[in-house]
Amino acid sequence: MTPLEAALIVIIVAILLFLIYYYWRGTKGEVSLSRPVESRVDEYLDRRFELMIDEWSLVSRTKLQSFRDAKEEILTKDETRVAALKDFREEMSENLVRMEGRLDALEKQIGPK
Repeated sequence: MTPLEAALIVIIVAILLFLIYYYWRGTKGEVSLSRPVESRVDEYLDRRFELMIDEWSLVSRTKLQSFRDAKEEILTKDETRVAALKDFREEMSENLVRMEGRLDALEKQIGPK
């Protein structure tokens, strides 16, 4: 056996061990082997949501109400801004559709080059 063959065997074994470890590590939790990245993201989001629930359970209703009273004006301004931005987005998408129609009509009038 030449040194080149031995090196290739070592590389192949290392790759196989890495793949086995990768899939074994993914099977510890609620991770799917067929879609490991997406299931890891789902698992992370589930844990993050549970942490948020724990945080909110620590806030009393009086603190929450005082926060709302203090920030109500800012929140309503932000809500109106968001509504205005949504309207603007809808208008722009309608304008883009109309402009694409005009562009298609102009291209048809000009014809192929």
